[in-house]
Amino acid sequence: MQINGAVQQRGHVLLVAGDTAGRRRTIQIEPSANLAALSLIPVPVLLGSDLPTDTTYLDGVRDQNALLVKLRRAAATRGPLLVYLSGRLTVDRRSHQLYLALSGTTPSTARYTALPWEWLGIELRQRPAGLTTVLLDLAADKGAWPLLQDYGSLPAPSSIEVYGTVAPPGFPGPDSSHVSAYTRAWIEQLRSNPQRPTSSRLHAMAVSAAALPPGTLVVPAAPELTAVPGLEQEQNARPLSTVQRVASGDTAFISELRERSAQQPATREAPPRAPAPDRPAVRPDDHQYPAHASSVPLPRAEPVRPAHPAPKQAAVQTPIPVQHPGPDAHSNPVPQQQDPRPYVYALAREGRFTDATLLAQAWETHTLQTLGIDSPHATQWIEIRADLAKQAGNYVLATQLWISAGRTRLAHQSPDAHEVLTTAQSAHYCWTQITDTSKARECGPELVALLRALPSLDRRHLSVAQQRMEHLHNTPTRR
Repeated sequence: MQINGAVQQRGHVLLVAGDTAGRRRTIQIEPSANLAALSLIPVPVLLGSDLPTDTTYLDGVRDQNALLVKLRRAAATRGPLLVYLSGRLTVDRRSHQLYLALSGTTPSTARYTALPWEWLGIELRQRPAGLTTVLLDLAADKGAWPLLQDYGSLPAPSSIEVYGTVAPPGFPGPDSSHVSAYTRAWIEQLRSNPQRPTSSRLHAMAVSAAALPPGTLVVPAAPELTAVPGLEQEQNARPLSTVQRVASGDTAFISELRERSAQQPATREAPPRAPAPDRPAVRPDDHQYPAHASSVPLPRAEPVRPAHPAPKQAAVQTPIPVQHPGPDAHSNPVPQQQDPRPYVYALAREGRFTDATLLAQAWETHTLQTLGIDSPHATQWIEIRADLAKQAGNYVLATQLWISAGRTRLAHQSPDAHEVLTTAQSAHYCWTQITDTSKARECGPELVALLRALPSLDRRHLSVAQQRMEHLHNTPTRR
């Protein structure tokens, strides 16, 4: 936020904790813990301004009108404003409008006990551009999530900056610290940077460092997070997950990213040859790769500087692409990149599934930044991660990743394409291996929807999936 000290006199920080987001005894977001963690950050650091600042801390508020009064008071400040919202997004059954649930809000009372999302825009839209930042750490319930997928984002006036994440319903929440991954990552970045970065850069670093659930809606979308100057110097940042960016299964979301990606510069610089590992890895047998991942060669297009470094946890030296300055970068022949997949699967064969997954995530990020959202190679890395999850016995994650890869392929390929059909078959197989009734029930509808979209697939897949879904719905969940 740009500060004009000759005009603005005071700043304002408004911290709001809505209702706890949870499902079946699983807490996804605990807003009170998030606000408590943020309150430990000095206000000038949090706001990014040395102006005198008023702070409003609202935890456990139940009255939408009382919250509206506080919001109006904050919006009336002449200086910079930061609004932080944490909690559960829900939807009104009658109007089908989004609401931030407050303490005590139920689906039937959202209209009278929750904060309408449009009120936020109405109160803030008259503020001068560049002075207002809205920070979100939310989880959507099962009623709000389809609406968010239709939107592809959260509606907000163009005069305000909105950053944050919205987790899909049903995923596990924070660890023992009770602070959400995104908020904790934001705080850690504030503490680790002596000079406060811009909010957009903080957001990019927080998203890259946070372990977000698959399918999380990131606001703003991916292109605004890539190629942040100097971001590669952040040694603790973890690579962005493709699932966080492109694998939510929303075709409209993919189209929007494609249009934004087209506005990015098309020039790419060639990296030098990455060093081979000290210990040569034996290429795995073909059956160790996903069914069609090995049939397409890795991209030879050359990358821009990676936005995030490879994770430190991956102990083996790997051909992660990096850029070294040199005046003759374009005059020398471009060397052939080494295929990183043997190293990924070599780690998996040793039982080092975490390291293998981190390496695959790093290549996901590199491929997205190098070749863009439409590249089939980016989808291949989702499939490789799905295969790693299957080998590790994590059939829930494997199913989710295979479904995401199938949806992404279906958005760009024919429904009868071999890769699309093989991906759907892999998703179905992994789903049949899930023994947890509730988890299988949650993944089932998305799988059935994918199978229905493939008329040339053996119809027995759809029939078996529908029969199992019927059985799961008739099976009581263990408590």
